[in-house]
Amino acid sequence: MADNNNLIVYCEYEDGKVADVSLELLTKGRHLADRLGVKLEAIVIGDNLKDIENQVAPYGADVVYKVEDARLYPYTSNPHAAVLINLFKEIKPQVCLMGATCIGRDLGPRVSSSLHSGLTADCTSLEIGDHTDPKTGKEYKDLLYQIRPAFGGNIVATIVNPECRPQMATVREGVMKKEIFDANHKAEVIDLDAKKYVADTDFVVEIIDRHIEKSKINIKNSPIIVAGGYGVGSKENFGLLYDLANTLGAEVGASRAAVDAGFCEHERQIGQTGVTVRPKLYIACGISGQIQHIAGMQESSIIISVNNDPNAPINTIADYVITGNIEDVLPKLIKYYKKNSK
Repeated sequence: MADNNNLIVYCEYEDGKVADVSLELLTKGRHLADRLGVKLEAIVIGDNLKDIENQVAPYGADVVYKVEDARLYPYTSNPHAAVLINLFKEIKPQVCLMGATCIGRDLGPRVSSSLHSGLTADCTSLEIGDHTDPKTGKEYKDLLYQIRPAFGGNIVATIVNPECRPQMATVREGVMKKEIFDANHKAEVIDLDAKKYVADTDFVVEIIDRHIEKSKINIKNSPIIVAGGYGVGSKENFGLLYDLANTLGAEVGASRAAVDAGFCEHERQIGQTGVTVRPKLYIACGISGQIQHIAGMQESSIIISVNNDPNAPINTIADYVITGNIEDVLPKLIKYYKKNSK
């Protein structure tokens, strides 16, 4: 296979399905590939991959690499890394994207360090643009802008990788929007022989038993979220958020500061280090609005901020601001909603 200079997405595969985060990255990858004038490729590694192309083609994939072998499912580090490393040496993609999941966080660094390519983790945005090296004055066209909060969220950094390929980035689930590109889009399928890419010695780890605990909290798909920050003040006060959420048929979320303070469990954390959500209504209670938190909820359709600080940064992105203590405001909201929803 010749150098193709294309954009490739590593697609996670579990229980016969490609992960949502991979489909989100294909949607984004389609836009980036169009901007670069290259093909969008997907690679799926596992077993029983019969109609996998029908899952990824509608999201814009032009080419699907299938690497099928019973030993490649479920995921283990060495074999999956070997496939990508050896394939990338052959096809030389210019960009590789993967989910910042436990698999992507394990796989990405292995592949990038082996190929000396560099990797930006937990990107919140990806764009294509030019770059001029300030030292040498050398100009680079059409680089991948890998954008993420840095220095504790005090700045948003745009990271570029001028020389080494592929340019690699991981993105968390929910950050990019998942959209069908064309339901009838067709992809070229390339079946790769696993033996050509993975040595038998790479299969040193055998999975004897595997238990996956499914999350009981479905905050990502909730249309209404009542979220609390450090300003809520206590675990007891979080009870008011649950009361409001139960009244509205909502889920409760939290900022990192609230989780760190022990007010709420980690599964409910929203933001750069939690989940990214896009509800129809987001009620932010006692949340100051650090950049990492805003990264996880700024695409909510309507944002209501309840805060006793009229100058809280979150108020600048809120559609409605209620200035006051949550102990006073939330019971009134509950009472008013109950009265008007009969």
